[in-house]
Amino acid sequence: MSNNDIIVSLDIGTSKVRAIIGEVNNGTFNIIGVGSADSEGIRKGAIVDIDQTVQSIRSAVDHAERMVGIQISEVYVGISGNHIGLQSSHGVVAVSNEDREIGEEDIDRVLKAAEVVALPPDREIIDVVAKQFVVDGLEGISDPRGMIGVRLEVEATIITGAKTAIHNLLRCVEKSGLKVKDLVLIPLGAGQLALSKDEKTMGSVLVDVGAGSTTLAVFEGGSIAATSTLPVGGDFVTNDIAYGLRTLTDQAEKVKLKYGCALIESAAHEVTFKVTRIGSNVDKEFTQEDLAAIIEPRVQEIFQLVRQEIKRLGYSELPGGYILAGGTMSMPGVLQVAQNELATSVRIAVPDFIGVRDPGYCSGVGILHNAIRNVRVRNTGGSNNSSGNSKKPVNRAKQQSPVAATQETSQKPGFIERLKKMFSEFI
Repeated sequence: MSNNDIIVSLDIGTSKVRAIIGEVNNGTFNIIGVGSADSEGIRKGAIVDIDQTVQSIRSAVDHAERMVGIQISEVYVGISGNHIGLQSSHGVVAVSNEDREIGEEDIDRVLKAAEVVALPPDREIIDVVAKQFVVDGLEGISDPRGMIGVRLEVEATIITGAKTAIHNLLRCVEKSGLKVKDLVLIPLGAGQLALSKDEKTMGSVLVDVGAGSTTLAVFEGGSIAATSTLPVGGDFVTNDIAYGLRTLTDQAEKVKLKYGCALIESAAHEVTFKVTRIGSNVDKEFTQEDLAAIIEPRVQEIFQLVRQEIKRLGYSELPGGYILAGGTMSMPGVLQVAQNELATSVRIAVPDFIGVRDPGYCSGVGILHNAIRNVRVRNTGGSNNSSGNSKKPVNRAKQQSPVAATQETSQKPGFIERLKKMFSEFI
């Protein structure tokens, strides 16, 4: 990675599509631009309309480009959903150098050896995450580069996903005129950003409550151990408000964002607002307490489901507790409800960067964090893997065509190269 690289993450959510531009300057990382657009074509975290999703991606990217004045051509794309699966794997290779010094090539080979597992025909490997390396029987090594050894082993977690979901996500991004640099598992990236080293080692749960779904990621032993997705989120709160106040969903969303409070005790009786009832032109007045009486039971239910799902995954008590992320966490009172329902230590994660200090940006910034971490590791030896994003006047018309993007992307080494067979099955 060069001293002045620009990298871009794309977080395609149910309510918002966010493009976040990060700059690595002399070893420091800063967020220099954020673009967001209302998400169309996504339901409960899954793509249901490609054309609408493409339009949302273009809007978010154009917004980010105008903010910073650069042309975006490559993006790291976040992926999550109930189709994601984790499985353990083991890889072993002999060190290839004559002097027995472990190098980058050996690590690539041992990770590829760990990828050799039997997978159903409808599954595809997204990423391989090393839990630990073993050099000649010595365990607990996080980075074996430069060490002397004969036999190199890796204990890894293989992240897999449904080919259809991966294909549709890539197709949307490429139709937007962008090249996919890599796919990043959102819970993994957000966990690396939001959780401390001790929290990941002792055991904790990252709970990302989005609009259409809630993603859970269990971290233990320093690495991701389990992940799951619940089909409930902030949209369910909005729907409850729309039913309870007998108003339109759009109005219910605005009311939720402006006056929403998840705890009746914290709601103010004197704060009032008016909404237009469905079927009439008459406005009716409600108090913040009325709104909280609708919101609190649904938020309680979400955290009850979270607790049940964590138990189903086989984790009862995790010393690190629960770390909350996602746009829904911005609502006053949510933390108190979570502490009451989960009955353990709970905190809300907020990215510590100017312009993105909001729980809803954990996913997008986490994708960048994961990408930078991987590229830095890859280029420890001093190689330069400069980004394709350039500081040029924005001109979307000069972007490569989706077909060209698809062809170029399929030639990328690593993960994207593995998609050749997948594309041949679908196109």
